Amino acid sequence: MDSPTNSQKTVSDDDEIDYSIKAEFYDSDLDDKDELWMAKKRDGRASDAVLSCPACFTTVCLECQRHEQYVTQYRAVFVVNCKVDKDKALQHSTVPSKVGKRSRDSEEKETDSADSGRVNSVVCSTCSTEIGVFDSEEIYHFFNVIPSEP
Repeated sequence: MDSPTNSQKTVSDDDEIDYSIKAEFYDSDLDDKDELWMAKKRDGRASDAVLSCPACFTTVCLECQRHEQYVTQYRAVFVVNCKVDKDKALQHSTVPSKVGKRSRDSEEKETDSADSGRVNSVVCSTCSTEIGVFDSEEIYHFFNVIPSEP
């Protein structure tokens, strides 16, 4: 049995392509058009990243702000392709940081009322993967997303 590489009939795919015919689905100006569309959507506002769902790669946010301490988390007001699961309410509370004996001080045991509020789960509208939470101040907090350069 002859292998295809030893055969006289082996033809490269490049030899079969007719480059004189313009490609049907190619647009040399597409990147420029996409950049103009994105600038129009953002209305001149800057963003730290464009966020995508980790399961299906659907874009979920075009404008967001990266968390100062937790660099893999983002917050946003305007989102796309997201659903807030009103049936799935979560309780968010902060745990005081343990810094030696100071963690016993009463001032560190206090929790802010905004931090101990209820949040709702946010899922991707395409594949229903949980990607973040929606708080009582109507801010989306994303923690399970893939960031890319804006």
